[in-house]
Amino acid sequence: MEKNDISILGAGLIGSLLSIYLKKRGLDVSLYEKREDNRKSQYKEEGRSINMALSDRGWKALEKIGLKDKIMPLAIPMYGRKVHDEHGKTTFMPYGKDNQAIYSISRGRFNRVLIDEAEKEGVKMNFGHRCDYINLHKNEMHFAVGFEKNRVFSNIIIGADGAYSALRMAMQKQGRFNYKQEYISHGYKELTIPATPNGEFAMDPNALHIWPRGKFMLIALPNPDKSFTCTLFLPFEGTKVCFDKINDKQDVIGVFKTYFDDAYQVMPNLAEEFLRNPTSALINIECYPWVQDKALLIGDASHAMVPFYGQGMNCGFEDCFILDSLIDKYGTTAWDLIFAKFQKNRKPDTDAICQLALENFTEMRDAVADPKFIIRKKIEAKLHSLYPKDWIPLYTMVTFSDMPYSEAYAQGKLQESIMDKVMSNPLITQNWDKLDYGDIIDQMDAAKAV
Repeated sequence: MEKNDISILGAGLIGSLLSIYLKKRGLDVSLYEKREDNRKSQYKEEGRSINMALSDRGWKALEKIGLKDKIMPLAIPMYGRKVHDEHGKTTFMPYGKDNQAIYSISRGRFNRVLIDEAEKEGVKMNFGHRCDYINLHKNEMHFAVGFEKNRVFSNIIIGADGAYSALRMAMQKQGRFNYKQEYISHGYKELTIPATPNGEFAMDPNALHIWPRGKFMLIALPNPDKSFTCTLFLPFEGTKVCFDKINDKQDVIGVFKTYFDDAYQVMPNLAEEFLRNPTSALINIECYPWVQDKALLIGDASHAMVPFYGQGMNCGFEDCFILDSLIDKYGTTAWDLIFAKFQKNRKPDTDAICQLALENFTEMRDAVADPKFIIRKKIEAKLHSLYPKDWIPLYTMVTFSDMPYSEAYAQGKLQESIMDKVMSNPLITQNWDKLDYGDIIDQMDAAKAV
C-alpha cells in the first residue's frame, strides 16, 4: 500500500491547478487521473470540450502562483458578444468598459500546461488510474491500473474529478448527504470554423460570436491557429429543430443553411464533423456537505454547472484560491477547520453562480436577439458610466470582479426589478437616452433601504 499526504483525484484544470497550490505549500501531493497522459499521445479534445473563457477570477488564481504570464500567450481576448441574426447581420455588444475582455483558451492545451507545471513543482503524476472504491473512514483508495489493482492510503483526499466524481459517489453512500442533479433539455456538439484559405480568421477574432435562435443557438470562440471552436446547443428531442431529427448530411446542411447561413458558408467540414462528433449532455449538480472525514469535494465534483455564464472553470479556480487562502491563515495541519470554513463560506456562492448559469441560457439563446434587450444593456452601461459605484451590471460583477457570487446575484436581482419597471415604458426604444438616470439610482437606493 502506498501512502501520501494529499491525494487529488482528477488531473483536469482544477485538479492540476490545486496540486500546484498545495505543492507550493510544501506538501506531498499525488495526482490521480483515470485517463492516459494526453501529452504523450495523439489524443485530441475535439468533440467533447467547450472552449474555456478565462475571466478575472481565473486570472487572479493563476496570478497568485505566478502562471498568468505563461498562460496569457495561449489566450485570445474577446471584448464582447457579436450577435448574428438570420440574415447574417451582426450587432456588437461589449462585455464591459475600458477594454474589459474575457479570454478564449483551448481546454486541452491549457490542461497540458498546468500538468507540466505540476510535474515541474514535484507533484507525483499517476495517469491511467481509475478509482473504483474509496473507504472514507480509513482514507483508503482502490485504483485499477490496467489489469492490476493498487491501494493507496492518504492523509487527505480531494475530489477534483468532475461531475461524475468517484469521491462524491463514495460520500453519497454515507448517511445524510444531500444530492441533486438535473440534466437540461439541451445537449451540445462541438464543430469548427477553420482558418480561411489564406490563413486568416473567418470572422472577428476578438468577440464571442453567437447565433441566438429562440430555443437553440450556436456560439463560436477564437483559437490561436485562426480557427474558431463552435458549439451548437439544441434540444435533444421534441421540437422542430433538435438532435433527434438530424440524421444525415442533408439534415445537417438544411438546418445550418436555414438558421446559421453565414456560419455555414465558412464551415467546409460541417456535415462530416457533425456526424462524427458526439452529442454531449449538460448537467447541473448541487450537493452538501462537501466534506466527510478527511475528504473534500472541489470544482465540478461539488457544483457542476451548465456553461452559459462562462464561470465553471473560473469558479473552480476561485475554489483553489480560497482554499489556499484558508491554508495560509490556519496552516497545513488544521484540515478539519480549513475544510469546514471552506464549505460553509463557499456553498452560497456556488449555489448562486449555478443558478445564474441556468438563467443566462435563456438570455443567450433568446433575449440577445430582442432589440429591447440591446436597449436594456445600453441603459445599464450608461448607468454604470454615470454612477460607477451605484450601478454595476450583473455581468460585470460576475465576470470582471471577485465580488462573492451570492452578493452579485442579490444585487443583480434588485437591479433587474428596477430595469423591468424602466423597460415597461412603451416609448423606451425611442427615448432611452433621455431617461432621468439619477431617478433610476434613487429608485435603487429606495429598494435597498426596504
